[in-house]
Amino acid sequence: MEEKIATLKRFVEESGKIVFFGGAGVSTESGIPDFRSQDGLYHLNYAVPPETILSGDFFHARTEEFYRFYRDKMLCLTAQPNAAHKKLAAWEREGKLLAVITQNIDGLHQAAGSKSVYELHGSVHRNRCLRCGKAFTAEEILHTQGVPRCACGGVVKPDVVLYGEPLGDKTVQGAVNAIAQADMLIVAGTSLTVYPAAGFVRYFRGKRLVLINRSATPLDNACDLLLRENVGEVLSQI
Repeated sequence: MEEKIATLKRFVEESGKIVFFGGAGVSTESGIPDFRSQDGLYHLNYAVPPETILSGDFFHARTEEFYRFYRDKMLCLTAQPNAAHKKLAAWEREGKLLAVITQNIDGLHQAAGSKSVYELHGSVHRNRCLRCGKAFTAEEILHTQGVPRCACGGVVKPDVVLYGEPLGDKTVQGAVNAIAQADMLIVAGTSLTVYPAAGFVRYFRGKRLVLINRSATPLDNACDLLLRENVGEVLSQI
């Protein structure tokens, strides 16, 4: 571990265009559950699988059931940024980090101070009426009952990319451009099994690819440095 940390420190020192690509494992140290680990959301015992509940079709067909699960499991509004979020924000202030690309919807990168963040799957902190477009906060959604509705009568939907929905074109283009410019790409806290997001890594043409993840990924044999550790624990030592 110490030798790998020393190598990562050297990589960071020698890099000036770092891009960080992160998944659910980045936020588990803030108390937010991931999806695919043994204790993740997808292993919980529900009558309807969470993957189905978190789909666009389910949202529109069974909106009240969607919101029951969403409020209970997806709105972790008391969570605070951990060491990983804070270190990335510090690197951005120092001019070493080009961008954070995240599959998470919790907004913790921005809460830590990061400015250049591409949220591939949206954010719980943005919610809009499907009829008139009025914006609502995550706190307002959390404290509603049943299906949250606007004063105009329209249903309010989170700005979260559900299964079966496309990623935002502008976000995708920004993320791809950032990865293509990077001299070092750190992929962390993700199983790299959710597409199309996992496929973004193929746009990297830089010098060093670093992978930080507790479990195996398809990129394990292709990276320049592999750390089987918690993301925050690693980055806090850099």
